[in-house]
Amino acid sequence: MSQVLSEQELVRRENLQKMKDLGINPYPSESYPISHTAAEIHAGFTEGSTDYKEVCLAGRFMSRRIMGKASFAEIQDSTGRMQIYVSRDDICTGENKDLYNKVFKKLVDLGDFIGIKGFAFLTQTGTLSIHINELTILSKSLKPLPIVKTDADGNVYDGVTDPEFKYRQRYVDLTVNPEVRETFVKRSKMVSAMREFMVERGYLEVETPILQAMYGGAAARPFVTHHNTLDATFYLRIANELYLKRLIVGGYDGVFEFAKDFRNEGMSRFHNPEFTMMELYVAYKDYEWMMDFMEEMIEFVTLKIHGTTDIQVGENVISFKRPWKRYTMYEAIEHYTGIDISKMDEAELRTTAKSLDVHIDEKLGKGKIIDEIFGEKCEHQLIQPTFITNYPIEMSPLAKKHRTEDGLVERFEAICNAKEICNAFSELNDPIDQRQRFEEQLELGKRGDEEAMQLDEDFLRALEYGMPPTVGIGIGIDRLAMIMTNQSSIQDVLFFPQMKPEKGGENTEE
Repeated sequence: MSQVLSEQELVRRENLQKMKDLGINPYPSESYPISHTAAEIHAGFTEGSTDYKEVCLAGRFMSRRIMGKASFAEIQDSTGRMQIYVSRDDICTGENKDLYNKVFKKLVDLGDFIGIKGFAFLTQTGTLSIHINELTILSKSLKPLPIVKTDADGNVYDGVTDPEFKYRQRYVDLTVNPEVRETFVKRSKMVSAMREFMVERGYLEVETPILQAMYGGAAARPFVTHHNTLDATFYLRIANELYLKRLIVGGYDGVFEFAKDFRNEGMSRFHNPEFTMMELYVAYKDYEWMMDFMEEMIEFVTLKIHGTTDIQVGENVISFKRPWKRYTMYEAIEHYTGIDISKMDEAELRTTAKSLDVHIDEKLGKGKIIDEIFGEKCEHQLIQPTFITNYPIEMSPLAKKHRTEDGLVERFEAICNAKEICNAFSELNDPIDQRQRFEEQLELGKRGDEEAMQLDEDFLRALEYGMPPTVGIGIGIDRLAMIMTNQSSIQDVLFFPQMKPEKGGENTEE
């Protein structure tokens, strides 16, 4: 295996060897005794204070200005940057007599991890700095970082903005664009707040299988794999719904899971084949109760992250303050198209779709046609959080029939910023009705619908033991994170989004 190196990479390898020749271990094993972070010193230092006379920091070496026997530089830790002052006379004593000239000036490269010990002070220009009396090499960087410059007005030059680079080399993106880290900090706070909200209400967090012999719980195409020992086909789960319902059958009153799901479908700014869902199932409740629960939880989460219920998302200010607007699906279509489709059969729906310039595949049944009309004519207009309720029975094979409206089910989706962020329904717990719905899905599959559900005999067996009235919800964590962090692409809220295999990689076998 050979590796083609740039001129800078060759120089860094030479510097690495020179360090070793000087007896410096560029990758030491010992713990480094960090006492403070950059942010702590910036927040706590006051002129004349003696609180920071002995500090120890560690981070990446990010800039250097050499001025003869002294230099100013910057290191960056996980909390921010700190200017450091290095004087030859302070660090070049005894065994370290060559440290400044031979190591700091020539062998330490931008991107190296270093540890520093010294004291905090203000320079003549009033810049908080650390006067170093000890410097330790902690890790040698063999690849140069992109150099990002910021002028006095805060304008950034040569920033890492190419999505291909950012998503493939997120570790570099996080280093040179530290503000990106805040997106993922907010995402983590969002998940923690949701977990706190549910645990406080007595619901149990659980884990269910990712590898499943029978996929189900959603209308989606699965990833297929093979279990060698069992000599059987398995699927990466498209949803965890059917397993969580089994736990309700088993006697739990409320269970939830933050689950990695996988759907073998298209990729876009709003879709990644691997994504995170939070699913919650609560016994003895219905979809009306769950709408109130969803409103309350997202309001709680927004306040935890932002301290307000009104947040900027793109060009819009979105308010998560309760209550949210509510439409039935038929009401929404009539509101945005002026057409009442509630009494139409499949043929009439196809004619209506054509009149609205909505393309309909011949394989799709009545429910999918209605969904296509809604998606094309309504969804993009729903910016403020809105509940869409009472879906056609044909497109909701796991939902309970509406208690008063024939042909509909007790289901809702929350739409925000023109995208679905959750899906919920009063769960179908009649095993005979459920079997019939599965059989109808099989027929749709025979017509060519690749997203039609399978017939899960074990799940039907569980229902036959009896499942109490139950409501369930699935919340798209990635979609919600996009809103909470004001990002327009799902790739920007995933550390490592899926990418096409890299062509012509640096490492090639001979």
